[in-house]
Amino acid sequence: MRAFVEGVGLCGPGLNGWPASRPLLCGAAAYHAAPTAIAASDLLPATERRRVGVPVKLALAVGQEAFTNAGRDVVATATVFTSSGGDCDNVHQLCETLASPEREVSPTRFHNSVHNVAAGYWSIATRSRAASTSLCCYDTSFAAGLLEAAIQAGVDGRAVALIAYDHPYPAPLDAVRPVCASFGMALVLVPRLTARSFAVLDVEFMAQAGEPTRMPGAGLEAVRTGVPAGRALPLLAALARGSSEILALDCARNAHLRVTVAPCS
Repeated sequence: MRAFVEGVGLCGPGLNGWPASRPLLCGAAAYHAAPTAIAASDLLPATERRRVGVPVKLALAVGQEAFTNAGRDVVATATVFTSSGGDCDNVHQLCETLASPEREVSPTRFHNSVHNVAAGYWSIATRSRAASTSLCCYDTSFAAGLLEAAIQAGVDGRAVALIAYDHPYPAPLDAVRPVCASFGMALVLVPRLTARSFAVLDVEFMAQAGEPTRMPGAGLEAVRTGVPAGRALPLLAALARGSSEILALDCARNAHLRVTVAPCS
């Protein structure tokens, strides 16, 4: 499947947006870990903004940045959301409520518990009625999302945004499902070369295990292995370098994605 990249959004530990992160990803500047700083979004009305958790804010922030960089119409663009855990803070609160004597779950917490909650708030925020898909594939959720987005772009012939995000669980759930930091990224993909395209991706599903492409520095490699959505870092680094590369991304058991990245000339 072939798709062209028009825009990127990025938010992670020490990674504050795509322009500021490019030198860190390509090795032109030293990477230093820091708490993830999620930019405030004006997409949602104030009432809805108070209801959403950190993971949804993260997804909206990187999605908005990618569309701003691409200069593409949000309303007319399909979306693929992928996350290994969704709104994990909300899951924690639900578990606390169900373990208490008063087992009454608030309606807001209940409707925020579904896995496509980020997609729902995205449609509210952008007034988009375009098709949306929400996926989960444990540690390989990013690769599953990239494969789905590439299929939609290549086979359906339409623009699609991939938005991947993950956030740490609170204690005690973090002991059994550790996620080291909040991390989100987004790509705006199109099926054909446009004036805004800056890279082309060829995505192949390989039905055998492959050694995943790693990050050269220990700090960024810790993010790649410590956050499921951070598996996107080798692809983001290749885009930052603007070079032709072949990457391997873990994709479910005994399979991987072979992703060929090249700049648009």
